[in-house]
Amino acid sequence: MEQTILEVTGMACDGCEATVVEALEAIEGVSSVTADHEENEVRVEHDGATVDEATVSGTVEAAGYEVVA
Repeated sequence: MEQTILEVTGMACDGCEATVVEALEAIEGVSSVTADHEENEVRVEHDGATVDEATVSGTVEAAGYEVVA
């Protein structure tokens, strides 16, 4: 398993966290997701062979949040 940690802005509450977690958990190969709106952080544990950082970032952005480079 690999872990990707992203700085994500735009999450303001637990509901925002849940939206991000739900979107990322829908990706095949993702085993766990935690989101923290107070720290602006998302941690994703995933299979490195099928999921990469670009996929994770794109999914977060498609959910309506900004990934900070």
